[in-house]
Amino acid sequence: MKHGLTSAVETCVACARDLIERHPKRLTAALLLGGTGATFAVANLAPDAAELPVRTVVESIALPGVAQDDSVAALPQIPLYRSEQTRSTDTADSLLKRLGVFDAAAAAFLRSNAQVQQVLLGRAGRNVTAEVDSHQALLSLTARWSPQDDGTFKRLRIRREGKGFTAQLETLPLVASTRLGSGTIQTSLFAATDDAGLPDTIAVQMAEIFSGDIDFHRALRKGDHFSVVYETLEGDGEPLRTGRVLSAEFVNAGKAHQAMWFREPAAAGAAPRGGYYTLEGESLRRAFLASPMEFSRVSSGFKMRFHPILQTWKAHLGVDYAAATGTPVRTVGDGVVDFAGVQNGFGNVVMVKHRNNQMTVYAHLSRINVKKGQSVSQGQNIGAVGATGWATGPHLHFEFRINGVHHDPLTIARQSEAVPVTASAKPLFDKTASEVRAHLAAAAQIGSATAE
Repeated sequence: MKHGLTSAVETCVACARDLIERHPKRLTAALLLGGTGATFAVANLAPDAAELPVRTVVESIALPGVAQDDSVAALPQIPLYRSEQTRSTDTADSLLKRLGVFDAAAAAFLRSNAQVQQVLLGRAGRNVTAEVDSHQALLSLTARWSPQDDGTFKRLRIRREGKGFTAQLETLPLVASTRLGSGTIQTSLFAATDDAGLPDTIAVQMAEIFSGDIDFHRALRKGDHFSVVYETLEGDGEPLRTGRVLSAEFVNAGKAHQAMWFREPAAAGAAPRGGYYTLEGESLRRAFLASPMEFSRVSSGFKMRFHPILQTWKAHLGVDYAAATGTPVRTVGDGVVDFAGVQNGFGNVVMVKHRNNQMTVYAHLSRINVKKGQSVSQGQNIGAVGATGWATGPHLHFEFRINGVHHDPLTIARQSEAVPVTASAKPLFDKTASEVRAHLAAAAQIGSATAE
């Protein structure tokens, strides 16, 4: 009978022999490093771990204080909200997909409901908010928009009711709020307002306000900067329409220009007058605007030039504005239409007579929107850019005449007079101007903080 130790040794020897046959190199290294100790050698000759079988053991562990499955299911579901702007190409499926809604019943309702088809789908610019559950099913959908400048907005509310949906269209009042913004010119005014997160309408308004002092076609410089306080009109806290610029400062070529909206108290039986003024009380409404178009490029100035059609040097008695066909053209001042029709090389042309024997000419129009003898007011649309008459491409030829003599139109607006605020309204104006200075300073701080 073998002693237990003998049996163990024999077992170890057998294991060693097997390992020698399978891993001769590993064994040699073990013997060299391990010296004469048999225990050390055997311990290092264990089977390769990579060759051992691997088992995965999964065990549920109950953690104290953590709700189990039944309790979790019983917790209230938290609704999720997502917002989007509708597109003209939207269908029920595409709109819901952008909102992260995956609900066949909701899509079917949008496709079948006449009200939804009429005012929502295929209508661009609607502000839409969807409320969904944890399974991406639609709980409610609310669309808001302001179709008219009448102080109201439309709200379409779609709600899940049991197994179906209901739709309700409401008309509600807009709420006015005030916002601040600022920016720096790098390339253009529109690019700067985009970078500042301001609506395009704010850029247009600022260009209008300062058009008598700044030529936005030619005079903008990189590094020019602006601050603006403006009104937004909101529905349910969502901005739906941009209101009026309330105050603004524009620094052009190192010179600061400031403006504020001020409405004088109305006299008995008269409508209140409102307009833009400097903070010192001078009206910014000049007798003439600096340009007959909101935005365009001066392609030829008031100077001698080589005529592209006549092929000879000739005095250019006006200013040419390059713009696409159909671009609106406006009268630069109040007056009466003296001529509206076709005239020689001018093609379709409108001539407006102003006071003091002054006249403006708008030539090469694609369309004429006024008639001879019609009274027009500053900024009124009188036609559209075209290429009629002697024109090599679409543009507006604009002239300014005084007693029949041609003058450079680009200098006229700056030379025209401005009207100050009335003496009776000056105390109220000065108080308002003090508040405006504080608001503009706050708007400028926003730009400084963003730049840092």
